[in-house]
Amino acid sequence: MGKAWGFGRYGGPEVQEFFDRPDPVPGRDEVLIRVGVAGVNPLDHLLRSGLVDGLDGGRPFPRVLGMEAAGTVLARGEGVDGLEVGDAVFGFALTGGGTYAETTVLSAPNTARIPEGLSATVAATLPVAGTTAVDVLDQLSLPAGATVLVNGVGGGVGLAVAQLALGRELRVIGTGSTAKREHAESIGVRFVDYTAEDVVGTARALLPDGFDGIVDLAGGTSLRTVAPLARDPRNVIAVGDRSVPDLGGRFVERRVDRENLQRSARLALDGLLTPVITAVHPLSDAPAALATVETGHTSGKVVVKVA
Repeated sequence: MGKAWGFGRYGGPEVQEFFDRPDPVPGRDEVLIRVGVAGVNPLDHLLRSGLVDGLDGGRPFPRVLGMEAAGTVLARGEGVDGLEVGDAVFGFALTGGGTYAETTVLSAPNTARIPEGLSATVAATLPVAGTTAVDVLDQLSLPAGATVLVNGVGGGVGLAVAQLALGRELRVIGTGSTAKREHAESIGVRFVDYTAEDVVGTARALLPDGFDGIVDLAGGTSLRTVAPLARDPRNVIAVGDRSVPDLGGRFVERRVDRENLQRSARLALDGLLTPVITAVHPLSDAPAALATVETGHTSGKVVVKVA
């Protein structure tokens, strides 16, 4: 039996609970891992709230929270290629196993070995933030010297997008609240504080002809405010708000396969992607870790260290 943290029914934080569960048995195309570090993401509380379908693997309640992790392979299911028992790996729990637990199952096609020289803590932050950043910038495909606005730059994904954009020699302007300024400016972003500045006015003063690309991580009214700043509405890419086609933009096309995981890991090893990890919580403090992210005002990346 191992300790896990999850939820017994759909709802708010009140449905969360610690419980013991046997080690999951890896099914076809799954690997059982001993979890070292789990990443914390907004998707976690959206799944708990019942707002996202199709990622529970049909598993009964109670379900374990968490979508990304790094750890060590303990066993393999049928059909698993490229991963062996004892390998240090990182990846996605796309079949409902969760990651806020001592052991869990990851989807093998969506799991990769951790390359030598990369820590498990960094690796655990890459499945969501790292691959999303790669996908967004590949989709935009802007040339060096182009300008990009990252709307909501201060979180884990936003900072990853900004770092990789700067590595592609793009000019990056980012919006966020006052608390996000330090981390954004430390990596070279021209920061616009939406709590103290007129975002549209400041942006138009900086770039009267508009932005070559906009990456939106805020959605809603904020997306609708900044979308007209794009020179071409097709170069507005939203990560969370699926209504972006109504504005002429596009929703991010996600690739969560092993190849993209390996690519994000290489970028991290090369120093082009350095996750800004602002809090590391033990598993016993997982409620506080998710509560911080659920506020929507987290700066950088929060992780849960299990082992």
